[in-house]
Amino acid sequence: MRILLLAILVSACGGGSDQREYTLQGQILSVEADHMQANIKHEDIPGFMMAMTMPYKVRDAKEFAPLTPGDLITATLVIVSNDAYLQDVQHVGEAPLPPPPAASPSASSGFELLKDGERVPDAPLVDQDGRKRSLSSFNGSALVMTFIYTACPFPTFCPLMDRNFAAIQERLKKDRALNAKLASVSIDPLTDTPAVLKKHARELGADPAIWSFFTGDRDDIDRFASRFGLAVSRSLTDQRDVTHNLRTVIIDREGRLVKAYTGNEWTPDQIVADIKVLVGVD
Repeated sequence: MRILLLAILVSACGGGSDQREYTLQGQILSVEADHMQANIKHEDIPGFMMAMTMPYKVRDAKEFAPLTPGDLITATLVIVSNDAYLQDVQHVGEAPLPPPPAASPSASSGFELLKDGERVPDAPLVDQDGRKRSLSSFNGSALVMTFIYTACPFPTFCPLMDRNFAAIQERLKKDRALNAKLASVSIDPLTDTPAVLKKHARELGADPAIWSFFTGDRDDIDRFASRFGLAVSRSLTDQRDVTHNLRTVIIDREGRLVKAYTGNEWTPDQIVADIKVLVGVD
């Protein structure tokens, strides 16, 4: 999703100092059984994000309860510093569902998922300084790796990964015995050049001795990311229009996968605890 999962954009149209509201118009593609989340294909949201397909949640299940796939809606998208949700969801019509994006480039097909304990493939990557760097260069340290892109506007996706990694970095600075590194890999290499990643790293206060950012060839990154269960799709008309899920992984000091986290429910404290227990860092 070109949301996302990182860089909250400007322009408020209501709410307090840390709340912004936008009008969303789109079509329901699917609704979760508990009616708390729906996958929505929506139009451009002026001043915030381009047209795309992504999951949206509500704080009251009644908002989505009467809706079914194919329904057209309008709603208010509420953005706060660490959350985003829809409210005032209104049914305005119906339309045939779009065909599934079978022709859209995807990183999720044809690649076997890595299992815990398996060695992680040594993908060719380029860091924020423009240097070619292999994943094996981290051997000897535990590695926590996530996938983001810098233009992601949605606070609970890529920006949340950035905030969590910043918090983990502070823990690692205080306890160097943890002997762990951080890596954020961009899934939007068309936009995220080394210069863009270096600027993003500075804005986050990333210490290059601990936290590295990577870009590279799009197909190489897609193949690499898919081994962890990351699904990436791009619009056929604009490859910067990215739809993706979230994966964060721990790799041990010998380059083996220890644990993969899905979604955004994990916390920095959990990651640090897992480094200590699962990787055996003193």
